[in-house]
Amino acid sequence: MATTLRDLLIQRAARLQDRPALTTLGWGTLSYAQLRNRVEGVALGLLAAEPPSTVFCATGTAWDWAAELAAAASGLTWDPAGRAVPPAVLGGSLFNDEAGRGPYHAREQLVGAGTPFMAGLDHAGLMARLRRLNVHLGWDHETRVELPLARLGEAPLRAALWSALYAGGHAVLGAARWDSHPFEGFWLS
Repeated sequence: MATTLRDLLIQRAARLQDRPALTTLGWGTLSYAQLRNRVEGVALGLLAAEPPSTVFCATGTAWDWAAELAAAASGLTWDPAGRAVPPAVLGGSLFNDEAGRGPYHAREQLVGAGTPFMAGLDHAGLMARLRRLNVHLGWDHETRVELPLARLGEAPLRAALWSALYAGGHAVLGAARWDSHPFEGFWLS
């Protein structure tokens, strides 16, 4: 069982390789293996130079989700006051930068249950919240959830994306109508 957000990403990609993970404009549908590759490409770019302790991404595109996953997989703290993820890391010249490969793999030993993910919440805490939410929602790898891309930066939508990943479901980012009620307060509990 995954104990960190990094393990969650790796395990879902290994177990659900060809199953759809994310569909969004400009990317089409990414399988779990492709999502992991995209996330690790961002992580390599983040770690190619001295990484900041906190990062954030608010482009209004699916790159925000990839950056959030990359921060978690790299053991970096996600914080709106953190350093903005450079555009070059988001599919540009620093995406999948070889200089980040060694540091990324070295972090496998550093990212643990107690690693902070955001202020007041570590990997273990987020995993516990996701476990409780998933029991409430009943989501699994057959779940397909349509989410509004325009609300990507909002806390409830981020919680829904994390829940879809936890469940091994398929998140579709587009122009969907969506009930955010089950996800309200997720980050505060």
